[in-house]
Amino acid sequence: MLRSAVALCACLALAPLPALATPRIDALLDAVGIQRMLELMREEGLVYGTELAEDFLGGNGGRSWDAAVQDVYDLDRMRLRLKEGFEDSMDEDLLDPVEAFYTSETGTEIVSLELAAREAFLDKTLEDATKARIPELEAEHPETYAQVTEFIEVNDLVEQNVVGALNSNYAFYMGLIDGGGFSGDLSETAILADVWGQEPEIRASTTEWLYAFLLTAYLPLETEAMEDYLEMSRSEAGQAFTRALFAGFDEMFIEISRNLGAAASRFMASEEL
Repeated sequence: MLRSAVALCACLALAPLPALATPRIDALLDAVGIQRMLELMREEGLVYGTELAEDFLGGNGGRSWDAAVQDVYDLDRMRLRLKEGFEDSMDEDLLDPVEAFYTSETGTEIVSLELAAREAFLDKTLEDATKARIPELEAEHPETYAQVTEFIEVNDLVEQNVVGALNSNYAFYMGLIDGGGFSGDLSETAILADVWGQEPEIRASTTEWLYAFLLTAYLPLETEAMEDYLEMSRSEAGQAFTRALFAGFDEMFIEISRNLGAAASRFMASEEL
């Protein structure tokens, strides 16, 4: 749930800028495959909802819980929140080179490969097997591995994903409190301590997932095409686009996490009655 489209999930938002023309933003988001990515994230979210039912409801959520989770992962609302965060953070003057790249043959191929890899990772067995093969893939494909490492560093993917995960986890706790069903003494200090206590594990799992995902996506890509992608990512426009996309996902995931926490808390309260 806490991972990202185009390998991006969440980041710190920039100072708000004037809203951009919505049709142009919609077209760019479509070019980078956002709608399909959101559909895949929704599928991941529904599985995550089942895991939450096991953790918080003893597996007794039933159809009512399933319906609540489906409502939280409403595709239209997910896209709206993402687009709002993106629009508030993206400089319109930098859109042209981003649009040009993602509508090019190389950009279209990259989006297709990323979506295919994300869809493949719906199979947790495949995802785990790929993670286990990372050292082997590094040895067999050193050039691609080096490019993936540079891509992660250029876009600050580990740090931004960790920040996004921590923000989302904090929002989930706030949702538990909002829902009124959490009977424990849950102070803000205790919440922050617990969230920050998860940081090392989140950082390690995020790093592992990024390498597994990006290697799966980019191994079929020609070296020159990956270099073009890296060049775009290093550019002012590419950096601005990455930050804006992270801002959009951050806004979306914070809302999802808070709503999931509130829903879980309400179900917990109803079970105690």
